[in-house]
Amino acid sequence: MQMLKETVSLISGLDTKAQERMEQHLNSLTKPLGSLGVLESLAIKIAGMTGNPHPEIDPAMVILMAADHGVCEEGVSAFPAEVTKQMVKNFVTGGAAINVLSRAANCSVQIVDIGINGELHLPNVINRKIRSGTANMAQGPAMERAEAILAIEAGIETAQTAIKQGARLLALGEMGIGNTTASSAMLAAFGQMGVDQIVGAGTGLDSAGKQRKADVIERALEVNQPDAEDPIDVLAKVGGLEIAGLAGVVLGAAAARIPVLVDGFITAVAALTAVRIAPEAGGYLIASHQSVEPGHIFVNKLLGLEPIVNLNLRLGEASGTATVLPIIRSAIRIANEMATYEQAGVSGSNDGSVKGAEASKQ
Repeated sequence: MQMLKETVSLISGLDTKAQERMEQHLNSLTKPLGSLGVLESLAIKIAGMTGNPHPEIDPAMVILMAADHGVCEEGVSAFPAEVTKQMVKNFVTGGAAINVLSRAANCSVQIVDIGINGELHLPNVINRKIRSGTANMAQGPAMERAEAILAIEAGIETAQTAIKQGARLLALGEMGIGNTTASSAMLAAFGQMGVDQIVGAGTGLDSAGKQRKADVIERALEVNQPDAEDPIDVLAKVGGLEIAGLAGVVLGAAAARIPVLVDGFITAVAALTAVRIAPEAGGYLIASHQSVEPGHIFVNKLLGLEPIVNLNLRLGEASGTATVLPIIRSAIRIANEMATYEQAGVSGSNDGSVKGAEASKQ
């Protein structure tokens, strides 16, 4: 608990002076004011996160947390629970979507076993196992409060290690059969929302499967009565170990002024958990995409985030973050490499809103 408290105490707001300097610089570049839209907004936001008017986001690293969920006993997923372990093996051998997309995006992937059911002895998997999967939340708490805190702190340490190794942007990824059920339950608790608004197909459930999933979530909420004002209580009672770990990654990154790229629904719920623990951590989040999971739009609204793209993704694994990373890299390169009016010898606009050489001296 001490690590969590210390990390939260280090999280502060965005650097507005760095943002102002970035905006002034962007306005001096050889383009109409604001003409690069979201790319400019991203550059300004990242300047504020890092406190640097000339930020870098490379090397970028995906942190992919994997864990199992006891609620799978209730038949809430179209895939069996053992797929979590099997997919981690696929990640290690480089055959999963995130492996392909991360290679395309030129970023590394760090896999963390924070709660897989059973022992894994695989290269390049960090073992931070808190327990072998959660308990069945439809019958009682998913984990003990102390275990939830340990998982958060494991995520903080994972982020700290990645940053020490040179990472300048952390992207969130997850693997855990049953984790849309846990995420939906957490969102229902945090947002005081009806379960039917939130529940989606997850890994591909039919309408009967979705109804069964909704019923299980309703039962879990009734049995556990999570306290919406206590994010760790919500996490412990109806959450997941990988969700807790990713919340810790957000907190660890925010404390170090490192941008966090959020993937889909599950990682967004993890980010929301972090923000409920430390509200200023929200300033360090970038929403990569809008998934088709219905709860995702509600989480992004609670976080105040506008996703960069909508590609109808619903895979997880950090697939959305890796797809969007080149866009973010483009925003930073525009800021760092594009010529100013003065450098290019280009005249400013006739109405004086861009003053050419003068603009670059402001």
